[in-house]
Amino acid sequence: MKNKIFTIFLIGFLLITQFANAQIESDQIGYKTDASKRGSNAAAMLGIGIGARAEALGGAFVAIADDPSALYWNPAGITQIKSISLQVTKTDWFVDTDFSSLDFVVPLPSFGSALGFHLAMLDYGENPVRTIFRPEGNGETYSASDFVAGLYLAMSITDRVSASVGAKYFRQSIWHVSGSVIGFDMSILFQTPVRGLKLGGTISNLGPEFGLSGRDLTGIIDIDGRKDIYLNNDNVPISLSTETYALPLLFRFGAAYEYEFDESNSFTFASNLNHPSNNVETVDLGFEAKVFDSFYLRGGYQSLFSETAENGLTLGAGINYRILDIATFIVDYSWSDWGLLTSVNRFSIGISAY
Repeated sequence: MKNKIFTIFLIGFLLITQFANAQIESDQIGYKTDASKRGSNAAAMLGIGIGARAEALGGAFVAIADDPSALYWNPAGITQIKSISLQVTKTDWFVDTDFSSLDFVVPLPSFGSALGFHLAMLDYGENPVRTIFRPEGNGETYSASDFVAGLYLAMSITDRVSASVGAKYFRQSIWHVSGSVIGFDMSILFQTPVRGLKLGGTISNLGPEFGLSGRDLTGIIDIDGRKDIYLNNDNVPISLSTETYALPLLFRFGAAYEYEFDESNSFTFASNLNHPSNNVETVDLGFEAKVFDSFYLRGGYQSLFSETAENGLTLGAGINYRILDIATFIVDYSWSDWGLLTSVNRFSIGISAY
């Protein structure tokens, strides 16, 4: 039965990949272009990485995916988590915005599967309401935020292969205007016969186009501008319509290899190949050194082969502390270089039952 499920899932995964990746190349329309489509999609918040550990590895986490942040990178990996686990991440994002996430995983060993719940929010803070006549503010303030909630089911198809499907609800709001959409993720993880070598693949953010609506897009105007004409109606109610944009579809393929010196010390090297719908293809690289099964040193590099990327070097460290053989307490930190945009700091705190 599981083999049939795996076959169906794999065929569906490949068909969706081919369909979603189908696009007209520049040589098919008679001219060449190096356009990257950067900024052409909605919901940019869905591209912000989750978890200090994963980001310290340069985002090369698709084939590792063995902590709750796997719900962002490769949900199929949560089948590797053997006990109830919770992780909270705090990110100091750009221009004083705040990005926070919560990931919760519940293993279901009786069914060879696991459930995951993902929450994330990007808070833009309070801003003054500015008008033409009061450009410094009229005394009012408005807020803006992006929010996503996802539910994932992962299943071990065989002792080496796991797969996952998930749905996410995304909502964006700014003052009295908002919009929402439901997207879907699919992923697969393969532990190869080569000891320590894993491969992973994901399709993220499949879904309809996204747009905004709300009372700030309504008003009353003189539609033809003929105010001096007798019987002219200068109070016509209108409702403006925004453009709709596609979600940032993202394909990732990852590979990771862990070399164990002994049960407590190891070295892991990982890489991702990223193919987004709104940017150029890039490669992420990362490494992790585990010392005495408690201390971790990490480093990586993001967006290799992109000529315009600001992000690059990443560094980080972590510690795992066992509490009275009841639970494991995990603290991770990462620093990411963003060039002209300075840098980004992330902190993750996690706890899992022992």
